[in-house]
Amino acid sequence: MDEQRPVRGTFSGRMTALVLAAVAGTLVICLLAIVWLTAQRIHDQAEQQALGIARSVASIPDVRELVAAQAELETLDPVQLADGPLQATLEGVRERTGALFVIATEDRGLRLVHPNPDLIGQPVSTDPVALRGVEDTSTERGTLGESVRAKVPVWSGDGERVVGEISVGVGVAAVAADVRQAAVSVAVVGVVGLGLALLSAVYLKRRLRRLTLGLEPDEIAASARDQAAVLYGVQDGVIGVSPEGIITVRNKAARMLLGLPHRTAPGDVVGRRYDESGLPGTLTEAITGALQSGSSATGLRLAVGESSMIASVVPVHRDGVDLGGVVMLKDTTAVEALGSRLDAVETMASALRAQRHEFANRLHALSGLLAAGQLEAAQEFLHQVIESGPVKDPVPRIDAVQDTFLRAFVGAKGVQAHELGVELRVGPETSFWQTVVDPQDATAVLGNLVDNAVRAALEGHGPEGHDAGPAGADLPGTVGAAGRAASVPWVEVDLLGEGDTLHLAVADSGDGVPAGLDVFAPGSTTREGGEHEAHGHGVGLSLARRLARQRGGDVWLADAGGMDGAGAVFCARIPGVLSTSMEGER
Repeated sequence: MDEQRPVRGTFSGRMTALVLAAVAGTLVICLLAIVWLTAQRIHDQAEQQALGIARSVASIPDVRELVAAQAELETLDPVQLADGPLQATLEGVRERTGALFVIATEDRGLRLVHPNPDLIGQPVSTDPVALRGVEDTSTERGTLGESVRAKVPVWSGDGERVVGEISVGVGVAAVAADVRQAAVSVAVVGVVGLGLALLSAVYLKRRLRRLTLGLEPDEIAASARDQAAVLYGVQDGVIGVSPEGIITVRNKAARMLLGLPHRTAPGDVVGRRYDESGLPGTLTEAITGALQSGSSATGLRLAVGESSMIASVVPVHRDGVDLGGVVMLKDTTAVEALGSRLDAVETMASALRAQRHEFANRLHALSGLLAAGQLEAAQEFLHQVIESGPVKDPVPRIDAVQDTFLRAFVGAKGVQAHELGVELRVGPETSFWQTVVDPQDATAVLGNLVDNAVRAALEGHGPEGHDAGPAGADLPGTVGAAGRAASVPWVEVDLLGEGDTLHLAVADSGDGVPAGLDVFAPGSTTREGGEHEAHGHGVGLSLARRLARQRGGDVWLADAGGMDGAGAVFCARIPGVLSTSMEGER
């Protein structure tokens, strides 16, 4: 059978017991020290009391004369002394002061006064040190028991010699009673202190349980390790916000996505309020709503710099305790870029399927002519197919684009545009003979610009019969002007290679971009609630710009259009997508 681990109790319970034991031990030590010091003080007070009484008695002139007179005698008369004035005087002092005894001796140490008259005339039981002319205090045991006593010399009238001694004692029992009374008072204070310590320990236990959420130290350490692993091991950005609105933690992914300062740099957001840390306004409003309402906010689109992300704000509670909220940031830049690249592949696949279908129709027509015996007609039809190719290319002047992949992509876009009733054409200024070595970003940017232009052209309403050509573009070469009637929507693409950089411009016959509209902002549109959205319909233009800027290029609006029946002109510069070697040139 497995040996069970001993139950050690909870961390808060152990801390409470430790604090209580420490306080109790400290109190006991302090109480013992106080009792000891109090006993010493009471003992010293008793000595000073006895010494004061002895000095007072020794300084009484009558006492000095009576003692000096007895010192001159050869023998003492105990009976006379017991009934004499000296006995009466010193007994009166003893009764008034509460001393155990007040004794007077002559210069030989024989008692002149004593509470027990039978002992008068006999030598004292302790050393009469005061006869040597010094004062002395001590605790000694005599005929009346143990006492704290003081001995003072009695000087002659001229002060030349010691004629006797005054000894005053305070009973130890009286001193002990004072010590016990002081000890009881100290003990009462100690019990009160221990009670307060117990209450404090109970409060500390509850406070610790509340602060640690009932977790043990090993669980807290494990949580800290797990937190570090989660925060810095995931690709998503994470920001923790306390119930008071203070940012308590953020990982590296969040810092990079939001462009926040480094932890060691001034302005780090950790320790600052979320609404004062430079977070995007949309995210700040979402955090405020989540903290106040306790409900999650999801699906927030954010664009910061070159990053596009989706944010979620989730309130956090544990055992009914409000722990604040967590902000999750998921980078969607790569996903959107991949989606755009997949769209390009899908466009080409759709065009190939359409061409295959059209080519199959031609083969069926040729087969029908052969089956009908129309050899001459079949030969003429086959000659036409050989001359024009398997399928008629719907993009005018596409021969100017000599790269196979880019030509196929533009042709596929032309097929899509043709199905929508839009003519896609290559501008007359296009002269592109380089080879595309990285077609993914090139087709992603070009595809987004063409798709937006097709939508804008479908939304355009140029005047009947007006020959609308595109405006010039801000790149090497000029976008050509077309001669088609404005009643036929059109999109024109110009391509030019310069080293490894691809320059392109896309114009359309739409209504242009409204003044003041930032078409590169995510979610911007030219129509509110419209079924067809033109330039800035969502993430297309902003994504195209981010893809180009990631390579050191850019996408910009060269001409907003809207005049002379011409639409907008967008330009792009994409470095690093063309081959610079002579082997790739055709």
